[in-house]
Amino acid sequence: MRGFAHIDCWIFDLDNTLYPASCRLFDQIDRRMGEFVSNLFGITVAEARTRQKDLFYRHGTTLRGLMKEHGLLPDGFLDYVHDIDYSPVQPDPSLDEALHRLSGRKLIFTSGTVPHARQVLARLGVTHHFGDIFDIVHADFAPKPQAPAYDAFFARHNVRPETAAMFEDIARNLEIPHARGMTTVLVTSPDNHDANLLNRRAYWQDAETTTLPPHVDHQTGDLAGFLRALTAERH
Repeated sequence: MRGFAHIDCWIFDLDNTLYPASCRLFDQIDRRMGEFVSNLFGITVAEARTRQKDLFYRHGTTLRGLMKEHGLLPDGFLDYVHDIDYSPVQPDPSLDEALHRLSGRKLIFTSGTVPHARQVLARLGVTHHFGDIFDIVHADFAPKPQAPAYDAFFARHNVRPETAAMFEDIARNLEIPHARGMTTVLVTSPDNHDANLLNRRAYWQDAETTTLPPHVDHQTGDLAGFLRALTAERH
């Protein structure tokens, strides 16, 4: 299991990772995606949800599936699904303190957009900790877990994977980071229904146990507490 003593770059997914899934912010985006798919194909919301989830599971994001299978241009989709109420995300002084104590660069790597990430970071009160945001546009719309997304991220921010750690809520998104040498952390929550379904399907579908797959070094249900503990160990 890889540790953190050598880490000088901290990379965080955004949705349901940096903020708690219990605030249900991503539920709004999920509903908006369903509405978009319903309007696009002229189908019921229930039918659209089934189609949307199929695209998400197979392509990494609903948008990528719509682009590849239906030639959708991304801007209208991204604007529509991120037209949401951000007030459920509350300031998180505990996370703010934990990030303050964490030495090294801190970056956001999201399959959302920069404007969406900025809204979330501002609500959490942690914007000042992050040097930059890498979004789906920077990745040329290739989402995690596809290799080109990581390659573009590493190149844009000059990240050395062997001295970086990545925090994610979807286990398959940690496979390539771990293979490249990163320390990986899976952030879990009982409220994160899509991620839990994906993780069970991929790694735990035939077992009662939830033993971590080999590409996940650590798991936590309390990001701020986990960061506080590891900074205490480093000092």
